[in-house]
Amino acid sequence: MSRKATTAPVLADFLPYQLSIASNAVSGRIAQLYQERFGLKVGEWRIMAVLGEADERTQRELVALTLMDKVAVNRACKALVDRGLAARRPNAQDGRSHHLALTEEGREIYAQIMPLARESEAQLLEGFTAAEEESLRTLLARVRERAGSIAPELG
Repeated sequence: MSRKATTAPVLADFLPYQLSIASNAVSGRIAQLYQERFGLKVGEWRIMAVLGEADERTQRELVALTLMDKVAVNRACKALVDRGLAARRPNAQDGRSHHLALTEEGREIYAQIMPLARESEAQLLEGFTAAEEESLRTLLARVRERAGSIAPELG
């Protein structure tokens, strides 16, 4: 079923606004935990989370996987390297880029954060049935996919 806007949406009913507010509420709460316990900002944790699931990534890959802009990824990577939580090594295939990987200390912090992240997720989803949780994840994936396939209008 296609929805065509015939009137200006009420902001509270506008899906991009709802998604942004929900994302900010969740990220803000979790960021508070990461900042207090580990001294990490949201962007730094996102980079650590991606690196924690891989041996190493280039910053270009990190941009694509986190949907953060290049400057934010660069800033987060620099902060992690400066703290000794991640290390850079040259990319043999592309001299203009580097591979980034978590250090042993970075992996230790990642291992401490993941149970907390899962607990935060469980708290957020408390009261949802398994079917509702699955539906939410499916719908969010569809919205992300659809957003990526819509070409920006020129005008």
